[in-house]
Amino acid sequence: MKIRSRVQLRKNAKNKLVKELVSLFGEGISGLADSNFEKLITDEYTLILVGGKPLIFEVEGKLFPTVRGALELELKQRLVVVDKGAVRFVSKGADVMSPGIVDADPEIKEGELVIIVEETHGKALAIGRALMDGSTMAESDSGKAIKSITYVGDKLWNLEV
Repeated sequence: MKIRSRVQLRKNAKNKLVKELVSLFGEGISGLADSNFEKLITDEYTLILVGGKPLIFEVEGKLFPTVRGALELELKQRLVVVDKGAVRFVSKGADVMSPGIVDADPEIKEGELVIIVEETHGKALAIGRALMDGSTMAESDSGKAIKSITYVGDKLWNLEV
C-alpha cells in the first residue's frame, strides 16, 4: 500500500472527528481527544492515525474503527459475535454467513458497518457491512449476513507507518 500524503489534523477537525465517533460508540471513546491525530491517505484507504497507530479509517465517507482500532478501543457497540467454527474463515477475509453468528447488536441496520468479534474472548476479527438487520442475523439459518471489508492480517492490519 503506497502512502500518498500524511498531515496532522488541526484542533477543530480533531474535535469534530472525536465528536462523531462519540455519537457512534459512546463516551468511552472520548479519551482519544488527548492523542495526536494525523490524516493518512494511501492508494486504497484514508486513515486517521491516533498516536501514530491506524485506528480509524474512512469507508464511503464515513469514519469507522479499523480492526486494530476496535481491539485497542474495546468497543461494545455494533458488534456481531461469531462462533469458533467461523473464526478461521473470517480472519482470512471471508464474508460472514448467518449460521456462524451467535449474537448481534439489535441496533444494527442493513448497510451499516459492524465489528465482527469471536465469542470466546470478544476480540475483533474483521470489519464488515451488514447485509441484514442485527435482530435477524442470529435468527437466520442461511445466507450471507456480513460482507467483509478489512480483517486481521490484511494490508491495512499490516500497514507500517
